[in-house]
Amino acid sequence: MKTLVTGGGGFLGLYIVEQLLQNHDVRVFCRGSYPALAELDVDVINGDLRDTDALSAACDRIDAVFHVAAVPGVWGRWKHYHSINTAGTQNLLTAARSAGVTRFIYTSSPSVVFGGEDHVDANESLPYPSTWMTHYPHSKALAEQAVLAAATNEFRTVSLRPHLIWGARDNHLIPRLLQKARSGRLRRVGDGNNVVSVVNVENAARAHIQVEESLRESETCSGRAYFINEPESVNLWDWIDEVLSLAGLAPVRKSISAGSAYRIGAVMEALWTVLPLKGEPPMTRFVAKQLAGSHSYSIAAAQRDFGYEPLISMEEGLRRLKADIESQGG
Repeated sequence: MKTLVTGGGGFLGLYIVEQLLQNHDVRVFCRGSYPALAELDVDVINGDLRDTDALSAACDRIDAVFHVAAVPGVWGRWKHYHSINTAGTQNLLTAARSAGVTRFIYTSSPSVVFGGEDHVDANESLPYPSTWMTHYPHSKALAEQAVLAAATNEFRTVSLRPHLIWGARDNHLIPRLLQKARSGRLRRVGDGNNVVSVVNVENAARAHIQVEESLRESETCSGRAYFINEPESVNLWDWIDEVLSLAGLAPVRKSISAGSAYRIGAVMEALWTVLPLKGEPPMTRFVAKQLAGSHSYSIAAAQRDFGYEPLISMEEGLRRLKADIESQGG
């Protein structure tokens, strides 16, 4: 079987590539150059999701597409998010169908159904909100709907929603967390009692492999979205303290109320809108809601429909993360 992984040089994408290589040929479509990919037996095509010719070349003689690439973040222009996350996904769907691809696995996010409210042990019956608090989930929600609507018997599609991906080789979440803790800028938001679902990156990658295997045999999963995370949720701030301890850092001591963080986020969003300020605001309303609220999801549907089962435990994931942190000098 020949597979295509978009964003295969990224955090989750690279794990998917590595797991696929155990049994299949892999082609990667990505924008940059990645040393880790150069060490693997993969065919790399550089390109942009807005380039339809490049996508057609990438999909040539491919059986299954794993669409992981996306523009993340909580701040930026709608045009940029939409052109890559939404229109880019639609471009890839067109290229895949034209090339005779039969299976399309899309990496989505639980944020596509987040409108500011808490989610506790929520399932896939959650509706899309009428408004979104930031462009990333909005653009991903539109893309997810296009992926699911494209499902046919000959072109089976599925959307996976991994929540709070973490693990060894993380180049985003964990480094930023440790950096903020070391600089003294990390604050607990809210009362510290919120529970969240998290997923180790190896388990998130395994879910992608498992659902593709299921799509080969059955239409059960086709046209559906699934939450992907560990079976048990965690207290967010206890979990953060545990991650900090792996790097020899103290627990989070300072705090700010949920209401204050939300108001500060609103002010910062206004400033970043009217002034030529670079980067993302240190706080936004979306981030405040995410850090103070509960966001936990049921994986019963994934377990039932394609036998989702984590590869490694939370304890093993933390052990591997600690080794990774230590290998990089903390």
